[in-house]
Amino acid sequence: MAKYPRVREQNIAVFGEAGSGKTVLVSSFYGPTQEGSYVNDLWDLVARQTGQGHRLYQNFLGMRDNATVPMQTRFVNTTYEFSVKLKAGDEPEGKKRPFDELRLAWHDYPGEWFTDDPSSLEERNRRTDTFISLLRSDVALLLVDGQKLLDYAGEEERYLKSLLGNLRQNLLRLKDDLLAESGPLVEFPRIWILALSKADLVPDWDVSTFRDLVILKASEDLERLRGAIAELIETPEALSIGEDFILLSSAKFELRPGGLEPVEIDVRQRVGLDLILPIASLLPLERRVLWEQRMAIPRKVVDSLADGADVIAAALTGAKFVNVEKLLSKVIRVDKRAEFVAKALPMLAATVAMAGPKLREINEEARAHNDYLRAMLTQFKIDLDQGVRDKLIRTQK
Repeated sequence: MAKYPRVREQNIAVFGEAGSGKTVLVSSFYGPTQEGSYVNDLWDLVARQTGQGHRLYQNFLGMRDNATVPMQTRFVNTTYEFSVKLKAGDEPEGKKRPFDELRLAWHDYPGEWFTDDPSSLEERNRRTDTFISLLRSDVALLLVDGQKLLDYAGEEERYLKSLLGNLRQNLLRLKDDLLAESGPLVEFPRIWILALSKADLVPDWDVSTFRDLVILKASEDLERLRGAIAELIETPEALSIGEDFILLSSAKFELRPGGLEPVEIDVRQRVGLDLILPIASLLPLERRVLWEQRMAIPRKVVDSLADGADVIAAALTGAKFVNVEKLLSKVIRVDKRAEFVAKALPMLAATVAMAGPKLREINEEARAHNDYLRAMLTQFKIDLDQGVRDKLIRTQK
């Protein structure tokens, strides 16, 4: 008998130097969902640790009511845990949904570790243990600080080379420890999204402007970072770096003339944060389909890549649940990869291809029948597609 609630957990790792806005981002991701005026007819976002939720909401209220930016956390690695709880819990008659609750683990890597060497063996071990905790994530966000780009206007390559180079050096320092036990890693973030934080500082930019700047100024550095990560993982072909970009802004900050302190923070003017849940839930599924179509991926890598893709796909399409991992085990035993390609991949591909009027029709039908899970996931996909049209996010195709 399956335990209730049946849970699907997604993980996202967030990297960024000190001051790049990581704490502000997670506070603005969570805070608006706790306001009394907030309305969502499909789900509620709940902090799984009450004290953590209170701190994030306090940060948000400080920005909203007092124009106060949260204090930076230094040398602290934090995993923020959220539950996306479906409304009411009603299900269409006779239908058992694939899962009941979506959880998001948001792993925050300390920004100081980008630039400061460990002061002791204990700290080095702590950094390694922290990095290992990130390896459950399919998606990593690498924050590019919009303020730094403005500070280095005209010579942005100085900042970008430093940012990408520091991350690469961190990975190289951890390489021996990460590979010591069993060689190349099977489980590792495979989708690295470059995220422009503080995008409100460059209101005329869209995601293509940001992408073009990074490619123009730092393409070689991106390739070197990709090479460093490729040395860590099995099947490095299944890796996206420098192919996905997003704009993020926690609020609209109005600064005092000639100063850095905000005089007003408009928390209603957020950019891109509503795409975090869709990214964590659906982008790994889309990328898994793309890579499966283009290359033969070893089973142990597939098992770790967008694990639970079959569950997400079944919930999205309403199709009969197909246990891809079970099917894959049969494929390996009888050495018939074609069986997987013939039976499972088309279902996943059909899920990825859902778009436009048909997708909205499915969403409306799910809402009408109180199929909250399918309605939520199709809404995520609608939001992701809208983000592409609004030029807030650009993903590999």
